[in-house]
Amino acid sequence: SLIKKKEVVIVHLTGCLPLIWLFLLTACAGRTLYPLPGKGGKSAKLPIQTSRPYNIAHRGSNGEIPEETAPAYLRAIEEGADFIETDVLSSKDGVLICFHDYTLDETTNVASHKEFADRNRTYEVQGSNKTGFFTFDFTLKELKKLRTKQRFSFRDQQYNGKYPIITFEEFITIAQDAPRVVGIYPEIKNPVLMNQHVKWPGGVRFEDKVVETLKKYKYGGSYLSKKWLKRPLFIQSFAPSSLVYISNLIDSPKVLLIDDVTILTEDTNQTYAEITSDVYFNYIKQYVVGIGPWKDTVVQVSNNYTQAPTDLVKRAHVHNLQVHPYTYRNENEFLHLNFSQDPYKEYEYWINEIGVDGLFTDFTGSLHNYQEWTSPLSETSKSPRQLLGQIASLVLPYTKA
Repeated sequence: SLIKKKEVVIVHLTGCLPLIWLFLLTACAGRTLYPLPGKGGKSAKLPIQTSRPYNIAHRGSNGEIPEETAPAYLRAIEEGADFIETDVLSSKDGVLICFHDYTLDETTNVASHKEFADRNRTYEVQGSNKTGFFTFDFTLKELKKLRTKQRFSFRDQQYNGKYPIITFEEFITIAQDAPRVVGIYPEIKNPVLMNQHVKWPGGVRFEDKVVETLKKYKYGGSYLSKKWLKRPLFIQSFAPSSLVYISNLIDSPKVLLIDDVTILTEDTNQTYAEITSDVYFNYIKQYVVGIGPWKDTVVQVSNNYTQAPTDLVKRAHVHNLQVHPYTYRNENEFLHLNFSQDPYKEYEYWINEIGVDGLFTDFTGSLHNYQEWTSPLSETSKSPRQLLGQIASLVLPYTKA
């Protein structure tokens, strides 16, 4: 009878209750249970998901931890990012580092290092003079003496002064040590400036060094190929000539970044309005699989309210180009009033109404949560937290009997 079956189930579950209870307590601790890199054992890794827009950790989970640091990338992996993104620059001695600004002033404690006071210099960058502590005036050994800090004053400041700058190779190792397949999304940052101030033997270019490093760690393969799925990679840049150049060096998918449409590119003297035309898309799609536009060029903003979207996404899709806009941030300072200060409403709008293929976010956890609620992955791809939720739904009715 049904009653006897229920009694048998209760007997079996009683012996498991301590373990189940431990699992549930852990699940309620507030942190997704992805093991940190290096802790996940040697079993086959879960593949990267390709069935919904990509969750791209913009400089790591930098809404919580200072950008481009190892803990920021570890947090992003823990929270469910599909890709971890980094900006690649160079030190004086030609070592590739993960850092966004070409100056160290805003996100490190360089100003407090009196031994580097004479490194404050002025250079011409894209037609105007810029002053600061430039990455390419410091060796890697010197850069490692610095500590990072949070870019925005309204974010958590408790990690300021704790974490060093990391190299591009260290970044790659973090991704490859993850307990599931995690892609990388490096940006060839300021290539014109890097090639002007950093010289490698034999006339090697900045772009050559980036590709050389990627190949060293076995990256390559066209989009969704078996090789790509093993080590997923998108290479991005605001400089179209750099993407064209590396297309002869590596067959990995590339993404052209798009700034405010009035701004000139650093290398071709074209506005971003010009390079988002259909004529230009016909040209550049030979070299790239997608574009990464600033989201306010896709949906313009007036008085902090979003306006009617442009046709940029639709036209890109007609040209078979993916669209990965940037940057999604949870704070009121960045959320337009249409979304009632709710990041989940913003995700809903961009994924379901605009139809983007990936999102660069400073808060990987919130995007992961939204996607798991609205388009959960298959059973084999679910996080331990989700599986524990299913266990709880099966157990609780019987424990209440």
